Amino acid sequence: MSTVEYNFNLGGFHSPAPSPIVPQTTGTRRQLHRICDVRQEQGVSIRSAARRLGISMQEVREQENPCHDLPLSQLSRWQEVLEVPLADLLVDSSGPLSEPVNQRARMLRVMKTVKAISESATDAPIQRLAAMLITQLVEVMPELKEVSAWHTVGQRRTQDEMGRIIERTIPDSFFGDSSY
Repeated sequence: MSTVEYNFNLGGFHSPAPSPIVPQTTGTRRQLHRICDVRQEQGVSIRSAARRLGISMQEVREQENPCHDLPLSQLSRWQEVLEVPLADLLVDSSGPLSEPVNQRARMLRVMKTVKAISESATDAPIQRLAAMLITQLVEVMPELKEVSAWHTVGQRRTQDEMGRIIERTIPDSFFGDSSY
């Protein structure tokens, strides 16, 4: 639809120039993708993404920066890893993910929880219930068959506890000062 305005200075009608589309920016740079948001919604860890992409975790973090300009081939690899439509990686970052992607993310979280229950359950009735839930979820969404449980390795320490690094002593020679 064309808009025509009357310009009093020129004494006639004219079509105004279209206003430019201003992309949403982060700081001074333009956002190009939303890989980080989608990865988190899909429940894929940085380590898992790095392994699937065949790159280092540092490279994953760099590529997740919404201002990082990725070639289309790399976006396509991200699309395969996250199992989402390519358009969901490129949409405006302030908009929500598409409903199918949100639903998949919710189903993925439910399956991870059920698998965690199944792995930690000691009572036979709870194990049977978890197995039934897993079967039903796989019937609804076959790709969930390969989903693993939430990570249970390790335990968070409180702020008062020290990490394992405190157990290891560093020799003074490490710092290059042998005058002691």
